[in-house]
Amino acid sequence: MMSQMPQLSACPSCEWPLESGDRFCGACGYDLSAVPARPDDSPTIAMNGAPPGGPWPEVPHPPAEVHLPADLRGTESGGHEPPPSGPVVGSPVSPVPGVRFDRSPEPDEYVLQAPDPRVAAGPPAAAEGSKVCVACRAGRVDDDGYCENCGHAQPRERDHMEQEAGPIAAVSDRGLRHHRNEDAFSLGTSVLPDGSPATFAVVCDGVSSATRPDDASLAASRAAADALLTALPQGTHPQQAMHEAIVAASRAVNSLAAEPATAREHQPHQNAPACTIVGSIVAPSLLVVGWVGDSRVYWVPTDRSSPPARLTEDDSWAAQMVAAGLMNEAEAYADERAHAITGWLGADAYELDPHTASFKPDRPGVVVVCTDGLWNYAEAADEMAEAVPADAAARPLHTARVLVGHALDGGGHDNVTVAVVPFPTPPQGAGSA
Repeated sequence: MMSQMPQLSACPSCEWPLESGDRFCGACGYDLSAVPARPDDSPTIAMNGAPPGGPWPEVPHPPAEVHLPADLRGTESGGHEPPPSGPVVGSPVSPVPGVRFDRSPEPDEYVLQAPDPRVAAGPPAAAEGSKVCVACRAGRVDDDGYCENCGHAQPRERDHMEQEAGPIAAVSDRGLRHHRNEDAFSLGTSVLPDGSPATFAVVCDGVSSATRPDDASLAASRAAADALLTALPQGTHPQQAMHEAIVAASRAVNSLAAEPATAREHQPHQNAPACTIVGSIVAPSLLVVGWVGDSRVYWVPTDRSSPPARLTEDDSWAAQMVAAGLMNEAEAYADERAHAITGWLGADAYELDPHTASFKPDRPGVVVVCTDGLWNYAEAADEMAEAVPADAAARPLHTARVLVGHALDGGGHDNVTVAVVPFPTPPQGAGSA
């Protein structure tokens, strides 16, 4: 007949919680049958060491002998004493008497509790090719730009953009104050009819006071790039190709104003989308720039032995005041009207007047093509050259990142876009490190 086992709430060896009917501790394997049954008349001892109801009776009482759990010999289920301690084949036994492990220390399989389906299911996996949430890294992003798992709003794709195209690179950032990025850029490489390489960069800045400025800048940059990729291989002179690219960009922006009449009825106060444009083409021994608006191109020589230069003139109120001799440059750009532009691409522009110029630098350098989000913090050519790293020609992407960081450190009040084009064009494959 099986001996009656004491009812314990915790293992006397390791304090692991026990359940009714346990014969061995599930944590340390302690043989619970080795614990002597508690006497029926054992008093409950309070925390202060006295029995409930008062202090101990003052009678002589010899100190009780203290036993450790390991000092007790266990018994088998039939009440017989176990064999002498020692290893048993097929059943590892601890050298400590009374403690028996009835499973191997490293079992091949563990019995696991059935998983809670609410936890085990986890977030819905994003389908292949779909966007993954930047917050939880698991949920799929819906068409409205929110995660289907955690509901986190996703950053817009255009908030920060970086691109390398052969030896040239560009970076665009929303900045620290604007709620969206209204700048856009395009980079490209081409081959002239004589087999020599040509690279170009186009940067566009949406006019914030116009409707859909982000769409305008994107359409203009793409149309200009397409025009250059078509014209340069055909042998069109780079300066003429730049002029045609600006005209193509203007047409693309103008087409955005052709909205259905119903759209204008719902938003009667909308005006035509508009943007500025600036670009550069680098060919062997030739540098071409073109622009409409107040985005700029700077020339920074690699060895810094000759002075840097600004290669464009703004279509702005301040530039007009300086050109007319009514103000000096410091006075004009300190005026609150300084950045009011007098030329732009858009259906409501007064007239399209693309500006182009060509140069033949006699030494290597880098061409910095940027929006006013950068040059507001490095307006003079010397200031821009100081912000450009010394290894800019070898690391254009790094340079573009540094220049965007310079604008953000200065306050980032506007969108910031900058393209870096080395001159002369490095050999094929000698892009940024």
